[in-house]
Amino acid sequence: MNTQLAREWIDNNQGRMCGVSKKIWSTPETAFRERESYEVLVNILKEEGFLVEERFGGIPTAFRATYGSGSPVIGLLAEYDALPGLSQKVSTKKEEVEEGAPGHGCGHNLMAAACLSAALALKEGLESEEEATIVLYGCPAEEILNGKGFMAREGAFKELDLAISWHPSSTTSVQGSPMTALESGEFFFKGRTAHAAGDPENGRSALDAVELMDIGANYLREHVTDDVRIHYQITNGGGAPNIVPDKASVLYFTRAKDRRNVLKTYERVKKCADGASTMTETSYELKSRGGCYEILINETLNTVMEEVLLETPEPVYTEEELAFAEELNKTSPSYERASKADDYESIKTKSIGIRRGFGGGSTDVGDVSHIVPLVMFTTATHNSLAAGHSWHITASSGHSIGEKGMLYAARSMVEFVRRVLEDPEILINAKEEFDRSTKDDKYICPVTDDMKVEDFLV
Repeated sequence: MNTQLAREWIDNNQGRMCGVSKKIWSTPETAFRERESYEVLVNILKEEGFLVEERFGGIPTAFRATYGSGSPVIGLLAEYDALPGLSQKVSTKKEEVEEGAPGHGCGHNLMAAACLSAALALKEGLESEEEATIVLYGCPAEEILNGKGFMAREGAFKELDLAISWHPSSTTSVQGSPMTALESGEFFFKGRTAHAAGDPENGRSALDAVELMDIGANYLREHVTDDVRIHYQITNGGGAPNIVPDKASVLYFTRAKDRRNVLKTYERVKKCADGASTMTETSYELKSRGGCYEILINETLNTVMEEVLLETPEPVYTEEELAFAEELNKTSPSYERASKADDYESIKTKSIGIRRGFGGGSTDVGDVSHIVPLVMFTTATHNSLAAGHSWHITASSGHSIGEKGMLYAARSMVEFVRRVLEDPEILINAKEEFDRSTKDDKYICPVTDDMKVEDFLV
C-alpha cells in the first residue's frame, strides 16, 4: 500500500470532505429517514469507482460499497442519523435552526464523512485491487440501537476480516470499555373502558397496569447487579381522566454489561408486566423493539490503534476555535469545578490511550464486534465539557473543530490499515483472540424476523 498517496488524497480533498460533513449536518434526518444523507454518500462512492449495493437488505437508507477483490477484507462503519429535538446553530448560545427539529447531537455527520474519506483514501493508496478489499457499510438508525442489527439479519459484516468504527467524542482514545448490551420492548396493555365516576367498577384500567408494571420494575432495581440499567417511557396514557383507559403502553430499555445478563434481567421485567396484568385483570401484548450486544473488546487491534493515535499528528487549533470551545464550556454546569483542574483544556488535544472502565451507554456497533474482530476509537471533535447528545455537540459538529477531529480520524484509519496490511500477524492474532472470546457465545441477532423497518417510522 502506498500510504503517501492515501495521505495526500486526504490533504487534497479536505474541503470536499468537510463539505460532505456540512451537507449532512445541514439536513439532519432521524433513524431510517436518512434519505438525503444516503444519497450524498452513495453518489460520491459511485463517482469514485466503488461498487455500491443500494438499499442493502431491503433497508431504504443502508448501503454496502466495495472496492478491490483481495484479502484481507476490511470494513468501515459509517453512521449518519441525527437525534430528534437537537437542532442547533453553530453558536455558543443555545439557538435552534428550527424549533423542535432534529440535529447532529452525536456528530454522525462527521462520522459519515470520516469513513468516506478513509475509504476513498485507501482506494487511492492500494497498489492494486488484489491487495485488499475495502467495504464501506452505510449504517442507518444507530440512535435507536438496531440499524446494524437489521443489516446483520440480512447477512452484513460476516464477509469482513476486521471492522473499524470511529466515533466523535470529547477525547481521543481507543474503546477499551464494552459499554452495555440492550434489549427493548413496548408493552401494550388492554383493559375495558368505563365512566371513571359513573361506573368505575366496570372498568379495567390499562393505565393502572402500566403504572403497576413501572412500580414493579422500580422495586426490581434493588435486586439486580450493579451494571443493570432500566429505563421506561409511557407512550400512551389514555385519552381523558374521566374515562377508564382501555389502552395504555410503555416502552422499556433494559441494559447490562453483557447480552446474557441483559436477557436474564429483561425476563424479570416481563414478569412485572405479568403481575400487573393479573392485578388489573387486563391483558398485554409485547412488541419487540430489538436490542444490541455489548462491544467485544479485541486487545490485539486496540494495541495497534493505541499506537496509531499516539503517533498520528493531532490537530492544531486556532485561537478562534479554542475560544469557541471555551465559550461552550462556560455554559456547562461543571465548568467552575472542571476549569480549575491542572489538566483542563477547552479541547482535549492528546490521546489518553485505551479507555477502560464501565460505560453505561450502548451502541449497535457491539453487534458487529460479535460477528468479526473490531476496533473502535474516538477523536476529539467538540469542547471538552460537552454532554453526550447535547446542543454543544450539534454546534461543534458543524464547526471546524469537528472537521479537524474528523480528518484526524480518517488519517488514523488509513494508518491503522497500513499496519494491518504490512504485518499479517496482527490479523492472525486478532482472529485467534476473537475465536477464543466467542467460542461459547455465538452471535444471535437481536432483530427478529418479524421486525420491520416500517415499525420504527411511526
